[in-house]
Amino acid sequence: MQIREYSLPAGWYPRDPQEVSGFLSPFRQKTGKICSRAAISPHAGWYYSGRIAAKGTAALQPEAETIVVLGGHLPASSAPLFAMEDAARTPFGFLPIDNELRAALYGRLNGKEDVYRDNTVEALLPMVHYFFPKAMLLWLRLPAASDSYEAGKIISEAALALGKKVNVLGSTDLTHYGVNYGFLPKGKGASALKWVREVNDANFIKAVEDGKPDLVLRRAENDSSSCSAGAVLGAMGFADAQGLRGAQLLEYGTSIDVQSGQGEETADSFVGYAAFSFM
Repeated sequence: MQIREYSLPAGWYPRDPQEVSGFLSPFRQKTGKICSRAAISPHAGWYYSGRIAAKGTAALQPEAETIVVLGGHLPASSAPLFAMEDAARTPFGFLPIDNELRAALYGRLNGKEDVYRDNTVEALLPMVHYFFPKAMLLWLRLPAASDSYEAGKIISEAALALGKKVNVLGSTDLTHYGVNYGFLPKGKGASALKWVREVNDANFIKAVEDGKPDLVLRRAENDSSSCSAGAVLGAMGFADAQGLRGAQLLEYGTSIDVQSGQGEETADSFVGYAAFSFM
């Protein structure tokens, strides 16, 4: 059996299963309350975005047979990238990969093997394994291109043809602002943070809520307000094919919120995070 091993340093998320369970257990009671087939979560280190990511992941329907985690960090010119192993390692052991669903999608999406180290899928896998211990995984990263919206529809079609209960979890962070990211259109300080929260991230969030994939892609490209727009488009396309209309924002925040809450000084660089479910 081929295993997709850890590629992220341990600081991204806990490796101890008891520590993972302790972090996620407050959200378990919420699992199934919203019961959506599609959601979006951020993918930063858990210290910064774990709580918001858990809300998105826990919003998915609990009886799914397969969780498709859609990652990103891919340009429009990239092919969709699949993990081709049989399972992925998580703190709870091996999370089996749905080879049947992957085989149904690989050719239709003109996929290639994902051989890169990337956080957009891996950071969410312990949550997927915790909330859905009996489910399988499909690891797929989608490019920031309009075709990714259609890819989401194709995932829905393949799941229906195979008679599988499938959930889709899209993975993205929002604006990466500051000197660390080379993006400072509004300078530094409180006014820059206010602009990110109330304008740049808010515009992207509204495009997702309004169900406008072309605008989502345009906002991401023109405003640098999403690092993984392809994953968002894939989740939106899947939701559309499933008859879900409209995304509900579950929570929004920034890395500054966490730092200030821990008594740390406000940083010049920060990132926005949001979780959505599709209803």
